[in-house]
Amino acid sequence: MASIKKIVIVDYGLGNLFSVNQALINTGLNTLITNDPLEVETADALVLPGVGAFTDAMQNLHQLNLVNPIKDLVASGKPFLGICLGLQLLFTESEEFGTCEGLNIIEGKVRKFRSADTPGAEQLKVPQIAWNSISKPENKSWDNTPLQNIRDGEFLYFVHSYYVIPDNQDVILTNTTYGITTYASSVCKNNIFACQFHPEKSAREGLKIYKDWAIINNLL
Repeated sequence: MASIKKIVIVDYGLGNLFSVNQALINTGLNTLITNDPLEVETADALVLPGVGAFTDAMQNLHQLNLVNPIKDLVASGKPFLGICLGLQLLFTESEEFGTCEGLNIIEGKVRKFRSADTPGAEQLKVPQIAWNSISKPENKSWDNTPLQNIRDGEFLYFVHSYYVIPDNQDVILTNTTYGITTYASSVCKNNIFACQFHPEKSAREGLKIYKDWAIINNLL
């Protein structure tokens, strides 16, 4: 009989922990919500959710001594899932409140949508709180990714003011357009899958994403 995998959801004081947890439980996963660095280090897979400020998140991760355990787990090749702020934290830096350094697991920047009160900006509501569509970049396949059963153009749920700009365009799995800005709404790099949208708030299609993330990583 196969051993039960331990899926750790990182609790760093910001985020939609319980809705993500319930969605993962519904897929059949054995989850643990914790901020214990040892539990992170010994996880079979790691989930980093989050809603809120990048600067607060990084401060909390440092104070809880979670930065190195997260980096070590990713470097080990174990499955990693980032959601919303959990995607943004993977990047080198954010322009929020000046410049704030991120985990630098994926090189690139996090930039804010320009709102209606920004000179020269189009009339956008920030944050974006809406269903929006995801699309495949040119020559990109979703086979053997958590999106393998999602159609190109599917609408998923977004809540965010910032978006990621990877240095390496090859890591981009989906694009989304808000106003005139087309940005990377999910990335896939080796053992990392991270998305700006919220699968747990995206009805049946979102639950498919969690299910397929578990399946392709042999977590069930």
